[in-house]
Amino acid sequence: MLEDFIPPYDATVIERLNAEGYVLLGKTSMDEFAMGGSNQTSAFAKTKNPYDTECVTGGSSGGSAAAVAASLAPCALGSDTGGSIRQPAAFCGVTGIKPTYGRVSRYGLVAFASSLDQIGPICNDAKDCALLLNAICSYDPHDATSSRESIPDFTARLGQPVKGMRIAMPQEFFSDDIDDEVKTAVLSAAKELEKQGAVLVDCSMRSLKYAVPSYYLIACAEAASNLSRFDGIKYGYRGEGKTYEELICDSRSKGFGEEVKRRILLGNYALSSGYYDAYYKKALALKQEIIKEYCEIFDKADVILTPTAPTVAYRIGAQDNDPVKMYLADICTVTVNIAGLPAISTTCGYTAKGMPVGMSFVGKRFDEQTILQCADAFERGFAPVLPRI
Repeated sequence: MLEDFIPPYDATVIERLNAEGYVLLGKTSMDEFAMGGSNQTSAFAKTKNPYDTECVTGGSSGGSAAAVAASLAPCALGSDTGGSIRQPAAFCGVTGIKPTYGRVSRYGLVAFASSLDQIGPICNDAKDCALLLNAICSYDPHDATSSRESIPDFTARLGQPVKGMRIAMPQEFFSDDIDDEVKTAVLSAAKELEKQGAVLVDCSMRSLKYAVPSYYLIACAEAASNLSRFDGIKYGYRGEGKTYEELICDSRSKGFGEEVKRRILLGNYALSSGYYDAYYKKALALKQEIIKEYCEIFDKADVILTPTAPTVAYRIGAQDNDPVKMYLADICTVTVNIAGLPAISTTCGYTAKGMPVGMSFVGKRFDEQTILQCADAFERGFAPVLPRI
């Protein structure tokens, strides 16, 4: 749809990086309109994992994660709607942070789900993520959702110990649905943090079983609205047709990929008369319940520790014919976007086949410093294994 489109202006994050004198090395492949969890729904390059080129990179920001993992770039940007920074970071053995909703301006970001989207860094470690956050965070009058919250130095607490830090571990994130090697690696990392003086807190998140359906109803409903601007007339791919309706139909039929069409249809169905109350309205009610449960957990903990994904990177093509299975793989990440919280994924181990395992620290709103501190504390005692290429 946007193959030949040249933006007339820079995104705010790019303007901020330009002011710091950054060098743009290139643009990376991603799932089309950020819709996908493997980078295999890209309209262009189907990116391969540097740890095993027969495996996916994760998505939607898989190209950014692969570029950092393969040492093609020290840092990259990604967009996270339901885990699209953290999951590819986990699959590719790097570190990625999704900031608090509103912390980074979305002006210039092609919208998928406006209440969930957030731009963030993908880097080799927490320190580089903090440095990049310092550069891109700011209030932006061009973005109505941009926060006026004061912006700290995100590097200020790096290197500080986690002694006395209360780390919650909701039992639902360690169920039988999580791969055994993933679970073992994350629990081992938790024990390491406990040795450093952190206090592990058992807790529960009862609404987790409803998280994926509520996320996809909200996200697809907003996507259906946001993508309605692509009609083949104002900009983007222009189809053929003798009438207005024919032109729009042809433009969208040829300009959108199958996954994008699937989510637009789902979103319009959820918003349609007769189904709005049954689906979309209930999803919004579940959103409030998820926010409430996070608040309850944070009453007794400073951060939350979970696996980033239920599995490591899987073989290319393994889930092509089962989109529902791919949607369910977002179970560990989507609640963070629903609640608008910050979260960081870092590598905590490797499987017997050498594939990286990611774990995530979830923090309170606008408390990126604490999750960066935790990730940095673990990384300082962890020896990463470089990819094969």
